[in-house]
Amino acid sequence: MSSPHSKEDELVATDAIDAATLLAENAALRDRLLRALAEAENVRRRAEREAEETRKFAVAEFARELLPVVDNLQRVIDAKTAAPSEPGDALTEGVATTLRLFLQTLERFGIKKISALGTRFDPTIHEALMETADRSHPPGTVTNVLEDGFTIGGRLLRPARVSVAKEQADG
Repeated sequence: MSSPHSKEDELVATDAIDAATLLAENAALRDRLLRALAEAENVRRRAEREAEETRKFAVAEFARELLPVVDNLQRVIDAKTAAPSEPGDALTEGVATTLRLFLQTLERFGIKKISALGTRFDPTIHEALMETADRSHPPGTVTNVLEDGFTIGGRLLRPARVSVAKEQADG
């Protein structure tokens, strides 16, 4: 004959096992949920960063194609400055104004001209096209800028093409 007390003990033991199992499962599910939420947040942040990079540099190829326009405007100004016709030449002033506005527009999109003249040659932003024997500058100094370089958002868009002072052999 079975006592009612032993069935009660059996039910309490089963309830205890079920409660412990449920608590353990709950903790495991909570841990998985928190990990999934953290992973989703990381994916969101990564996607946000990539979208920002894309927005920031999407104009790069377009800008690279426009840089020859800047070069040609600068060549017109340089040619007129080298052989001035009359003071206040309207064409030269117009081209200079166009170039200035164009460079300001590029800057609004994060595209900046590299200031190379008189700086130390840096192969990460300069491309040396020639060396010059120039005693007025220390060796390795940019003595002439043949074509301006540009960056976009801190990244190199086009290197500055330059001539660099070379070491002089004493003779």
